[in-house]
Amino acid sequence: MSIQDIKNSIRDVPDFPKKGILFKDITTALKKPIILREIINSLAEKLKDKKIDYIVGIESRGFIFGSPLAYLLNCGFVPIRKSGKLPSQVITQEYGLEYGTDIIEIHQDAFEKDANVLIIDDLLATGGTAVASAELVKKAGANLLGFAFVIELTDLNGREKLEQFGDTFSLIKY
Repeated sequence: MSIQDIKNSIRDVPDFPKKGILFKDITTALKKPIILREIINSLAEKLKDKKIDYIVGIESRGFIFGSPLAYLLNCGFVPIRKSGKLPSQVITQEYGLEYGTDIIEIHQDAFEKDANVLIIDDLLATGGTAVASAELVKKAGANLLGFAFVIELTDLNGREKLEQFGDTFSLIKY
């Protein structure tokens, strides 16, 4: 099993969610147990020497990879959710989208002060959601080690926006 095998299992969907966009659909990879296992194990191998207290998964695909990764790395898992989805006191972060703004949230008591945190999501594109997530982690008082992504779309330069927050690792680059 190789990174190329993982890459080959990801489906391209033209003109989704709008005309001109080539969507990288990971659902075709997720349905294959051997591919899903390879993605999780590859991420864990890359991150095993970092002193991570919590994996933070960005809704919703970050949950898919973050929970099993936290299990393998023996650390906690914390979700970042869209506004109104968390049941207790939250910290919010508004961020810009092509068509307006959105809000994400994290529980105020998500971490102990200065806990070491890594943010994970399925895809790094322009970096807007990742930057907003980093701001939330900082507001919550944690130490952000960096980011991990399954896929990075390098032409969109999202990585450049994340350099100020720590290391960024992507399993697959297009």
